[in-house]
Amino acid sequence: MPLQQGQVLGYDFNRMVVEFTMLDQGKVVACAISTAALDGLEQNTSIKAEERVNQFVRLRAAIEERAVQKFSAGFVESGGRLVLRSDDFPH
Repeated sequence: MPLQQGQVLGYDFNRMVVEFTMLDQGKVVACAISTAALDGLEQNTSIKAEERVNQFVRLRAAIEERAVQKFSAGFVESGGRLVLRSDDFPH
């Protein structure tokens, strides 16, 4: 069974990522996507920090689809965290 949608946790300004969760058969998988990856997906580099969560929501389907693919392929960092970066979204 693939990952299921979890919660949007918010924008971490220090790490420049939007944090979210996915569910693996009820178990929470911590996830994050870099602002560079978000900007690349949307082809927009003028997003302000306070707009990052809205940007994530707009792109959520594509982000979660890639998270499922990366998780299924076993690309999980130590501690079980899944981080999506620009190179996870080839153009």
